[in-house]
Amino acid sequence: MWGIPKPQNAITIAVSSRVLFNMDKEQQIYEQKGMEDYLKYQIEHEMEPFAPGPAFPFVKALEAVNTRLRELYPESEELFDVVLMTNSHAHAGLRLINTINHHQLFIERFCMTGGNSPIGYLKAYHTNLYLSADPMKVREALEEGIAAATMFNPPEKRTEVSETQLRVAFDGDAVLFSDESERIFKAHGLDKFFEHEKTHENTLLDHGPLKGFLESLGKLQKKFYAKDQRLDCPIRTYLVTARSAASSGTRALKTLRSWGLETDEALFLAGAPKGPMLEKIRPHIFFDDQLFHVEGASQLGTVAAHVPYGVAQKLPQQKPAKENTKDFSAATK
Repeated sequence: MWGIPKPQNAITIAVSSRVLFNMDKEQQIYEQKGMEDYLKYQIEHEMEPFAPGPAFPFVKALEAVNTRLRELYPESEELFDVVLMTNSHAHAGLRLINTINHHQLFIERFCMTGGNSPIGYLKAYHTNLYLSADPMKVREALEEGIAAATMFNPPEKRTEVSETQLRVAFDGDAVLFSDESERIFKAHGLDKFFEHEKTHENTLLDHGPLKGFLESLGKLQKKFYAKDQRLDCPIRTYLVTARSAASSGTRALKTLRSWGLETDEALFLAGAPKGPMLEKIRPHIFFDDQLFHVEGASQLGTVAAHVPYGVAQKLPQQKPAKENTKDFSAATK
């Protein structure tokens, strides 16, 4: 059996049990009947494994990358380490352990917080990314400087994803970058936004909440490049932004370069909907700060996660059906 990397060496991905597995029925019991009935139900059904949830293919892809890393670097602890976070009390954990064994997942670290906040544990594990179904916990993690996103039930017709290559797609503003440009648009409109970006194209954008996670992915990619495996790298990253390349793309690319980061592909959609492009990319996860885009991606089969960060969270979210090029989300996101 492979050793478990120390948290300070690993890239730690903390996932809640409700995004790794489908626990809708159990959650309903908890909300309608309370903790005692919930625990009783879990214990009575502890030999029945949960079905996969929205984060399941992502976690499987992390394990596929680890397999390749161990082949190339048998002694290295620079690996993905998945930590399962759950609100459950410890004696309800047997069903989760049975489910992990049933699905042959390599998850050794559990935090069963018994209803307490997971933030202290996330910090102790040096967490690089936290995925949860609870938007309040995600906001709390972001406020503490931990990369985090809210996941939802998977699309009914989920796009098939690669089992051998991890694909992660990021929005730009308020995800990889700060929400500075978005604030300009909200305050002064589209024309002023384009003017601002042109004037500041050589001024670097500040970092956003998921910059560190892209950095972690890049660090692992370089380990494959060092073994001459760039063309066969099991990690691929994408910038998917509705910024237009000519008027506002320069600043985004210069900022990434200044950080020593790159994405394998950069798609500047100039206001076009993101869903159809994501359908072609087939990422395991797509991060965006606007529910409008998360829902639009999900409708076409992409597992998308919401990053509740920046000025967009203080404004009414639009529905995917109303995507249009006059909205900032279609002009810059």
